[in-house]
This record gives sequence, C-alpha cells and structure tokens, in this order.
Amino acid sequence: MWLILAFLSAALLGFYDSFKKKALQGNAVIPVLFLNTVFSSLIFAPFIVLSYSSSVLDSSLVHVASGGWECHKYILLKSCIVLSSWLAGYFGMKHLPLTIVGPINATRPVMVLVGALLVFGEQLNVWQWTGVMLAVVSFLMLSRSGKKEGIDFKHNKWIACIVVAAILGAVSGLYDKYLMASPADGGVGLDKMMVQSWYNIYQMIMMGIMLLVLWMPARKHTTPFRWDWTIIGISLFLSAADFVYLYSLSLPGAMISIVSMVRRGSVIVSFLFGAIFFHEKNLKSKAVDLALVLLGMLFLYFGTK
Repeated sequence: MWLILAFLSAALLGFYDSFKKKALQGNAVIPVLFLNTVFSSLIFAPFIVLSYSSSVLDSSLVHVASGGWECHKYILLKSCIVLSSWLAGYFGMKHLPLTIVGPINATRPVMVLVGALLVFGEQLNVWQWTGVMLAVVSFLMLSRSGKKEGIDFKHNKWIACIVVAAILGAVSGLYDKYLMASPADGGVGLDKMMVQSWYNIYQMIMMGIMLLVLWMPARKHTTPFRWDWTIIGISLFLSAADFVYLYSLSLPGAMISIVSMVRRGSVIVSFLFGAIFFHEKNLKSKAVDLALVLLGMLFLYFGTK
C-alpha cells in the first residue's frame, strides 16, 4: 500500500513542478513562494481548527493531533529545511528548462538511499538495487542530454541552486522518516497531519517576514510580480502530494529510500509538460532516458512484492 501511495505522490509532484514552472515564468520568486505557503496554510487551517475545537475529525485521516513545544520544535526545524530547499529550487526553476531541473532533482533518492542505509539501516533486495541502478543511470543520461542545450553545469549559479535544493530535499526526506517513525523504531512518532499542517503555517510566517524585509523594499528594481492562477495549483498539488507521501511513510514497512526514489518519477509528468506546453528541446534523446526511469520504477515495485 505504501508503494502505491508513493507512485500517486510522484504523479502529483509532477503536476506541482509543472505548475511551478508556469507560475515562475517572468515572475518574482519570493511573492510566488509566499502565496504558495499562504494557500497551503489555508487548505490545512480548517483541519487544525476543527481538530482542536470539536470531535468531528476524531479518528479520521485528516485529524490534527495536538502537542506542545516538544513536538513543534521538530516541525519548526522541518519548516526551515524545506523552505531553504524551496527558495533555492524556485530560483533555479525560474531560469532553467523543466527537462533540466527534473533530472537534477532526481538525484535526491541517491542521497536519501545513502542516508537511509547509514542512518536507518535499511536493506534493499536484488530487484530494488536493480531499480535504483537503472534510475541512477537514466538520470545521469538525462543530465548529459541537457548539456546539449548549452548549459554549463559547473559554472551556472542556477544549476548550483537546484543542486543545493536537491541536497536539502534529501535531508528533508531523511528527517521525515525520523519524524514519522515510532519511538520504538528510533523516531519521534509525530502525527502526519500535525506535521503537514503546522509546517505550512510556520513557512507562511517566515515567507511573510522575508516578503516584507527583502522583497518589498526592492520590488521596483527587481522582476515585478504578476498574478497567475497556476499559483493556486502549486499549493493544491503540493499539499496533496505531501499528504499522500507522509501517509505512506507512516505505514508499517515503508522504506524512505524506495519512497523517495519512486517520488522522483515525477520527472516523467514534468517531462510531458515540458514537451507539450513549454516546447523544450532534445526531446527524442530524453525520451529514451525516461524509458529507463519507468523500467527502474517497475523493478522497485516488483522488489517490494
């Protein structure tokens, strides 16, 4: 069950990346990210209020557990990690093709895999290792295809932003496993809805401060902000993807190394958007690479049966 949810989360993430690319085209990054956190917070605020003020949501999947500083300090740290990753990723996404950003982001599972092996002692079987290797090779090939578009990976600050975002995203993935795992398994055992609801609220507050302090004073000298309806889509797809993702990690037997790898299958959805809506280049060579991504995902799936 947790693997099926990981695949669903991957599809939702693909739409999230595509809507994000559309919203950032010729647009100011900080206001777009701020509005993303606002709409995400508005989605979960009713669940917080209903959970704390009534018993309507008791025993449901969307019930938000209560907790003091002992719980919220972990969520606040998650907010800082994720927001730092988003800031770097949004700036990189704005200036790079979607079919370049996807493969770089797809290196996250490799980082998570190493972390999962070292930190959580997870073990992979032959099928899963084969899937991992196929995915790694395909992602490397996709990155090489991107070089044909004249992007120097070694000396491009936007590439550096995406790499930093990928590293922080991997750290966040490992931290999520720690938060979701029960104390008996060496984790904190936080409620998944509590984590997702409150980390959005904390991010909104931090982005609000950043908007007022950094962007507002310099807004007349930087890229202007324009409203785009895809900004709402960013929040909707991200919230759904994260809900499914955190729920999958809370299920018995869930492996963060596999969940993280499958979620990077979102590159397939974003590739299709890049080809159809953004008319990006070198699609034939990238299509072959994507076939390896799909094959790797199948090996991961069979390895969990």
